[in-house]
Amino acid sequence: MVDKLTVPVVVDAPQHAGLSATLDYLSERALAPGTLVSVPLGRRQAAGIVWHERIGAGADASRLRPLAGVLDALPPLGHAWRQLVAFCAGYYQRSLGEVALAVLPPELRRLDDAQLARRLARLAASTPPPPPAADPPRPALTGEQAAVLRALADADASMPTLLQGVTGSGKTEVYLRCAEAALAQGRQVLVLVPEINLTPQLEARFAERFAGRRLVAMHSALTPAQRLRHWLLAHLGLADLVLGTRLAVFAPLPRLGLVVVDEEHDPSFKQQEGARYSARDLAVVRGRDARVPVLLGSATPSLESWTRAQQGRYRHLRLTERVGGGAWPAVRLFDLGTLPRAQPAPPLAPPLLAAIEQRIARGEQSLLLLNRRGYAPVLFCSACGWKSGCPHCSAWRVFHKADRTLRCHHCGFAERVPRACPECGNLDIDALGRGTEKLEEQLGALLPGARIARIDADSTRAKGALQAQLAAVHAGEVDVLVGTQMVAKGHDFRRITLVAAVNPDAALFAADFRAAERQFALLMQAAGRAGRDAAQAAASEMWVQTWHPQHPLYAALRAHDVDAFARSQLDERRAAGLPPFASLALLRAEARSADAAEAFLRAAADAAAARAAALGVRLYPPVPPPVARVAGMERLQLLAESASRAALQRLLAEWLPQLHALRAQHRGLRRWAVDVDPLAI
Repeated sequence: MVDKLTVPVVVDAPQHAGLSATLDYLSERALAPGTLVSVPLGRRQAAGIVWHERIGAGADASRLRPLAGVLDALPPLGHAWRQLVAFCAGYYQRSLGEVALAVLPPELRRLDDAQLARRLARLAASTPPPPPAADPPRPALTGEQAAVLRALADADASMPTLLQGVTGSGKTEVYLRCAEAALAQGRQVLVLVPEINLTPQLEARFAERFAGRRLVAMHSALTPAQRLRHWLLAHLGLADLVLGTRLAVFAPLPRLGLVVVDEEHDPSFKQQEGARYSARDLAVVRGRDARVPVLLGSATPSLESWTRAQQGRYRHLRLTERVGGGAWPAVRLFDLGTLPRAQPAPPLAPPLLAAIEQRIARGEQSLLLLNRRGYAPVLFCSACGWKSGCPHCSAWRVFHKADRTLRCHHCGFAERVPRACPECGNLDIDALGRGTEKLEEQLGALLPGARIARIDADSTRAKGALQAQLAAVHAGEVDVLVGTQMVAKGHDFRRITLVAAVNPDAALFAADFRAAERQFALLMQAAGRAGRDAAQAAASEMWVQTWHPQHPLYAALRAHDVDAFARSQLDERRAAGLPPFASLALLRAEARSADAAEAFLRAAADAAAARAAALGVRLYPPVPPPVARVAGMERLQLLAESASRAALQRLLAEWLPQLHALRAQHRGLRRWAVDVDPLAI
């Protein structure tokens, strides 16, 4: 009888289960680390991955259970992939198995070895090598692009590069040339984009340039079968290029040679559920460990990346001129305080409306940015003061006129608009404020005959709707485009010569210390949609309707001075001890009652108080976030702050077992989570 071997396995278990270590199982043969297996876990069967080291204390050999199955058909997940997962789990304070299994395609975790073998056979039969293609014509490089590419060719691959290029400067062409060099060496290329709606157009650019290469996309809009297929192509080394959103940072790529992060400043790269990782930061870690180049591109770099470049930790390269020598749009600030006090207030100031009419007369396009979807943020009864609040959240339900619904954008609760006030029966209910749906309607009345389109999360819900609307804009079938931040970045609209921010002031005085940084990036990106055609660039304009024309943010926008804005923001953060001059973590708690959530957080603070003081970590009292109740759950958060990232990590690692123990003592607590490097406080 052959003695069975003990193998350490990480299993798919949530953080609250407390299974942060590997579990030992019996195997009839040696298995390579990274092998996918099926294991008994309690009364159920779970997916697992054979790990390269045992974490935690081993179990009594007499109590070990055998593996339920082994997925031999799939090559093991490589050391570099496991190293990335281990770093993510450790840094973001999640269980190893939770991260490792969550980033695999769900379909893969449901297959046994025979089913997987059939899938792989079908995959091999349906994916012959791409036919050879002639090299497509490449645009001539600008002097700045050529200089950047020379610097990258001579660069140390272990140091990330921040490519700060104004919108329209040709950053994508730099990505394409770098990818070309990596592919020529037989390597794979990973390109990360912040949002799904940016994927198709960038994918089209790469597919056109690399017609003889296999390119796959990875994002949440794929079907489970598509996601598994694309993941297998990447893992088997059959995909040359992988382009996707944040989850694609975990794509297993055995021949990785280049990582590109486009719009690296975008907050969408930060996961907000489960393991709250930053895909941008993990991309940097992945490139460092694999010693492959990492290229971070943005017109408005995040202050963290900008600071690292100033400190010499990142290589800092710049593209300061638009391709074709086009001028930047002139920024015009319109002071809303100069308008007569009319009721209701017009959506657009008369000079802005006149400028749009001139564009329409010349056959040019205009883009109006309003980062608020729906018809109106709230319905209001003037007789009794009733407002359309959400019964499950501490937020208003938004009025959507198209389907006559009141919809909560936090929990999704929706119902028909009442015919009368539910409190007093008043038939005259007012819509307060303005969203993109209302702005589109008002423009229809102000600009009769104009072709007006709207792009937001509501108008593009149907499959293919976004691509169809973007195609109409590119074809010149739209005179005025109304949209949220979805249209402000990444799009190459050649006919747009006027961009207007309709109501951008709300972010100027937000409690979140990153609000100004995000708003400046959004407005700079929006301005970059105007004058993309060099022949029309000199006449392009960016209008900003504001009650605060003297605000420093608008002064930096008017001067197109990203560096000046970064320096001013960093001075404020340095004085306040905020990132990047401090490291933060949030302990979040959710319960049916605020008292239960607060009790858990206060007990957690008491448990960590002595160690936190010794490490120089400051713990703040629990407070509710801006939206304190979501889907019937009361939410509170406790902030941990330290000037030392290492000290904060040490505290969190020691604190986590205590938090698991405390969870059992607080029965009213529904969920808790640690958020390292939170984007919003």
